Amino acid sequence: MNGDQVTALLAEFAAYGLRVWVAGGWAVDAVVGRQTRPHADLDLAIDASQQAELLALLGRLGFVTTVDWLPVRAELTAPEGRKVDLHPVAFRPDGSGVQSGLDGVTFEYASDGFAEGVIADQRVPCLSVAQQLRFREGYPPRDVDRHDVALLRETPAPA
Repeated sequence: MNGDQVTALLAEFAAYGLRVWVAGGWAVDAVVGRQTRPHADLDLAIDASQQAELLALLGRLGFVTTVDWLPVRAELTAPEGRKVDLHPVAFRPDGSGVQSGLDGVTFEYASDGFAEGVIADQRVPCLSVAQQLRFREGYPPRDVDRHDVALLRETPAPA
């Protein structure tokens, strides 16, 4: 998926009032402000309370569910090969959130875990540098993780 496809999809979500934040590799590129590597999919943290509406919209756009591990995650694929990986987040009143994981594990989103970045010259909602670094702890890094962490550590947090 290229940057223009990402921003077009995000515009569709925004038009329907759906709350999503770019996660994964695209989120790294968003906070850096440029695409630094190819991406096989678009990871999105989504407002779990809007999950049904988001899945319905993606279905109308031609995406079909190819991996269904809900409430943990779902992967949807469009006929031409675009992939979206959804991660539902249940929000708390203070703006923090929690995502279910496999085997009872949970992933915490701090209230400062949400920010804005730039993809294809468009401002987009994404996970903050701090949140992205938190998510890349606790497992052996792959080459792509080392690449992403190096970029994140060089990126100043907004004032």
